[in-house]
Amino acid sequence: MDVLDFKALSDHITDDWKNFPISEINDHVVRLSVLQRDFHWHKHTVSDEFFYVIEGQLLVDFEGETKEVNPGQMIKVPKNVMHRTRSNQRTVLLCFETADNDIEGS
Repeated sequence: MDVLDFKALSDHITDDWKNFPISEINDHVVRLSVLQRDFHWHKHTVSDEFFYVIEGQLLVDFEGETKEVNPGQMIKVPKNVMHRTRSNQRTVLLCFETADNDIEGS
């Protein structure tokens, strides 16, 4: 029953991309991500993926369109949908997915 502080967990991170688990809920994992670059194109074959933006702006590229996700907003990426996350600025977000979520892509 720990209280987590996103600011304390993310303030010291200076990497262009850092993604790490902060909690598990049943068969799901909650990851804190700090990014300011592109992640590779991929899809998750086991379950959907859900992003909640805390700070910055997340860009989620799909084949043919890009969605902008701003602080306080969220987006679900259905399983088996090819996508890429990226940001042009420091962005902090939570990612929810099953613990065994398989990734396919380049």
